[in-house]
Amino acid sequence: IKLQQVPGVTDLGLMPRKVSKVAIVGGGPMGSGIATTLILSHYPVILKEINEKFLNAGIGRIKENLQSRVRKGKMTKDNYDKTLSLLTGVLDYEKFKSVDLAIETVVENVKLKQQIFAELEQHCPSHCILATNTSTIDLDLIGEKTNSQDRIVGTHFFAPAHIMPLLEIVRTPRASLQAVVTMLDVGKKIKKTPIVVGNCTGFAVNRMFFPYTQAALLLVDHGMDVDKIDQACIEFGMPIGPFRYLDNTKSLLRYLISLNS
Repeated sequence: IKLQQVPGVTDLGLMPRKVSKVAIVGGGPMGSGIATTLILSHYPVILKEINEKFLNAGIGRIKENLQSRVRKGKMTKDNYDKTLSLLTGVLDYEKFKSVDLAIETVVENVKLKQQIFAELEQHCPSHCILATNTSTIDLDLIGEKTNSQDRIVGTHFFAPAHIMPLLEIVRTPRASLQAVVTMLDVGKKIKKTPIVVGNCTGFAVNRMFFPYTQAALLLVDHGMDVDKIDQACIEFGMPIGPFRYLDNTKSLLRYLISLNS
């Protein structure tokens, strides 16, 4: 079965709805990465932040992502200007009345996400898909303060979002099939590998990664060398061992923190 063929979803004859404009709430490293991905695929994006400082920082990250492509010869200066022109920064929800998809990318705080989704329900059109980039939080809990559970889905990108290819589309029992089909189409158009996963702890990737990492740590507790564990995982077929991955993750976090400082 192809990844974009999901029994009971894509075989029902539903056509994806057109997504002409996307809003993103949160201009941190993840939000700016998602925004970069979308404008590179010619989607107009509205990026919302809570103040000018955070908004300018988010736009700065997006500019740097695009400038990196220019330096590497993957984008011309003209294309840089055209791509960046698709981005609009805002501090309120006024322009959200014309979007077809809104993606929340704030920190993993349930109350904050609930507040944002209540605001999205109020300011976005009734057909707009309301998506969250959460990696672990129950989507039913996130949408608890709304009456829009049928159009709430998860869009879990992986950092850095404008580079990593996988996209988990999280489907709750209440989510409309139309919303899922539309998100599969968006995932394909932004050149990601979209997979539909259930609304459970860790979804698919982290659900597998948790015991994988726990097993590696258990072996260390029993006296095994971390390099040998990594090497065994690589020989098995993993692209990187768990401990090298954790080292890389810490380096990435330090880099992201430096950008915000």
